[in-house]
Amino acid sequence: MSIKYHSNGLWIEKLSPSDYRIGLSEKGQDDLGEVMFVEISTEPGNLKAGDAILNAEGAKAVTELTIPFDLTVMEVHVEVEDEPDLLNSSDKEDNWLLLVTDIDDSVFNSLNTDAFAE
Repeated sequence: MSIKYHSNGLWIEKLSPSDYRIGLSEKGQDDLGEVMFVEISTEPGNLKAGDAILNAEGAKAVTELTIPFDLTVMEVHVEVEDEPDLLNSSDKEDNWLLLVTDIDDSVFNSLNTDAFAE
């Protein structure tokens, strides 16, 4: 498994040649502060780069996270809406948001290996 990071505060983990898991990275957690409210604004289906995936309210900021590339959502981690504290966890089994497919390999390979890289 390989994990990459996008500067907008997301981590992207390659689970198989075609499946990925996306969550809130350490940078995203740092930017938001302690997450207190979450609303996932997507559902299974196709997303285009720039589409909103999440509204979050934290101790430091209120933000809307968008997806930085085209993909297909297979599953949404809806439990984070009832338990926003899951996004404060460093455990990727807790702080994931989406299970997705159809990310272009060249796009994934161009992402950062450092969570705090710009």
